[in-house]
Amino acid sequence: MRKKYSYQMFVLLFAVLSHSFVRGQAGEKQALTGNPQGTIKVEGEVTHPLQLSVADLAKMRRVAVKAADRDGKEHQFSGIPLADILQLAGVTMGGQLRGENMAKYLLVKSADGYEVVFSLPELDSAFTDRVIILADQADGSPLPANKGPFRIVVPGEKKPARWIWQVTALVVRFAKE
Repeated sequence: MRKKYSYQMFVLLFAVLSHSFVRGQAGEKQALTGNPQGTIKVEGEVTHPLQLSVADLAKMRRVAVKAADRDGKEHQFSGIPLADILQLAGVTMGGQLRGENMAKYLLVKSADGYEVVFSLPELDSAFTDRVIILADQADGSPLPANKGPFRIVVPGEKKPARWIWQVTALVVRFAKE
């Protein structure tokens, strides 16, 4: 009886470890390949949830910003202002961004699980002159595969910790739920 029980435990343990290994390999592969579909989901507290492709973003207004990356060198990044994407999704911006709507924030997600947060006023031209972008180019070229196809660029920040790359989703939420 004891040998049968030990064998069953061994088989169960092997199955669990194999499953974990396969899941780990899939997660590692996604982190290495980024967002191969080149799509961004916009969801949460929005009136029009979106799934934007590279082609959709190519039709939107583009801006260029100069900012120093982690390497300490200044680069010219090109992309779409996050505020424009949020307005397209029907996020409360401009004159409507007051009262309880001031408790809304944007959660940006990446392919490798990294996440960063921005308050909506940080992104709204009614509150700031700084333009935070969803970049797809650096110095006139597409972003490298390990950083793209999209990344957030935040001009003027002393630490580029929120310059999240391989962006897959923009999620608007209320801070007080």
